[in-house]
Amino acid sequence: MIVHITTDHPDAQDAGKSAVIRSLVALAGEFDHRVYSLNRIACAPARLLARAAARPWRPDFPVKRVGCDAALVTLTYEAPGRGVYHRSALESVADWIADDLARTGERPELIVGHKLTMEGIVASRVAARFGIPFALSIQGNTDRRILAARPDLAGQFRRIFHDAAVVFPFTPWALAAVEQRLGKRTGSTLLLPCPTDQDAILTPRIIGPKLISAFHLRHRKLKNADLLIAAAAKLQAQGEAFELAILGGGEAADVAALQQAIDRAGAAAVTLAGPVAHADMQARMNASAGYVMVSRRESFGLVFIEALLAGCPIVYPKDAAVDGYFDGCDFAIGVPQGDVEACADAMQRLVRDEARLKASLADWLRTEAPRRFQRAAIAAQFTHGLRLAAQPPSPAH
Repeated sequence: MIVHITTDHPDAQDAGKSAVIRSLVALAGEFDHRVYSLNRIACAPARLLARAAARPWRPDFPVKRVGCDAALVTLTYEAPGRGVYHRSALESVADWIADDLARTGERPELIVGHKLTMEGIVASRVAARFGIPFALSIQGNTDRRILAARPDLAGQFRRIFHDAAVVFPFTPWALAAVEQRLGKRTGSTLLLPCPTDQDAILTPRIIGPKLISAFHLRHRKLKNADLLIAAAAKLQAQGEAFELAILGGGEAADVAALQQAIDRAGAAAVTLAGPVAHADMQARMNASAGYVMVSRRESFGLVFIEALLAGCPIVYPKDAAVDGYFDGCDFAIGVPQGDVEACADAMQRLVRDEARLKASLADWLRTEAPRRFQRAAIAAQFTHGLRLAAQPPSPAH
C-alpha cells in the first residue's frame, strides 16, 4: 500500500478542492492507495494562549477524522494561521496518521507527501516511524512561499528534500526555486506534469484576431484580470484590431465588478463571454488565435497545456505555471505578472503572427514532445517513480 498525504484532494470537508492529486493517484492503478486528506481549522486564540501558557508546554495540536472510506481519510487539524506553530501542528498530524496505520496493523511500502514544506514534514515523520522510504511532489507556489517565510526551518526542509527517495516536481521552475534555497538534489528527480482529461491533440487553424482567457470570475484578482484589461486597452489605443473574450462564470457581483473594470479602462475589445463547459474548452481554444492569462500565482496551470494541445498558442506568467517546459518555443510566450507593456506586446504577437506561431505549434504537435503532457505518459512516469521510491536500496558492496 502507498499512503498519500495531501491538502489538495476533494474530501468530506471540502469537495471543491483541486482534483490534480486525485487524478494522479487514479493513474497509478497498479498500486493500492490510501489518501489522508488534510484540512487546517483555525485555532481559537483563547485555546492557543492556554496552550502556550501550559507547563510543561506540549506541541500537540488536535487532529480529527471527519470522513473515511476505503481509500480516502479526511482529517482536520487545528492550528493557527500565518505559519505559527507550522512544524508542531504538522508533526501532530504525522503522529495521528502513524498511530492510525499502526492500529490497523498495516505497514505501507511508501509514504508520499504532496508538497515539500507542508505534507513533506508529515510524510518524512510517518516514514521514519515505520522505517520505510518517502517521496515528495513539489507544486511550486506554496513551497516557494513557505521556504521564503520560514528560514528557521531551512535545515529541516533541506533534510526532507534530500532524503526523499524520489521527488516529483510539477514544473522545472518549481524545482529550480527549491534547489536555489536547499541545494542541488542528487537523488532521483522526475518531472511530473499535471494530468488533464482534455488532452486531445487538435490541428491548429487560422482564425483571425480572436483571443481568449478563461477563469472563474471570482478569481479575477488572482488571475490578474486588470493586467489583461490594461494590456487590451493599450493595444486598442494603438489601433490594433482584435477581440479578447474572457470565458468564465461567476456571481452577479463578480460579473459587474469585472465589467466595471473593462468600462473604466475603455477596453471595448474585451467582452465577458460567460461560462463554457470544460469538455468544450479545447474546441473553443482551437477556434482562437491564442490563449492569454498572466496569473499572479499559478503552480502549474493545466489550461495552458489544454490550449497548446488544442492548437492554440499561449501567453503565460513568467516564472510560474508552465515556465521552463517550452524554452525556445515561440508559440509559448512568458510575461512578467506586472508588466502591462510586455503583455500587450505578447497579445499583439498572437494576433499579427498567428500563421507563423501556429505553423510552429503544428510542427511541435507532430513530434513526441506533447505526449509527455498526456495521461498515458504521466501515468507511466508517476508509476515508474513510485516503483523506484518503494524499492529497497541496493546493499552496499
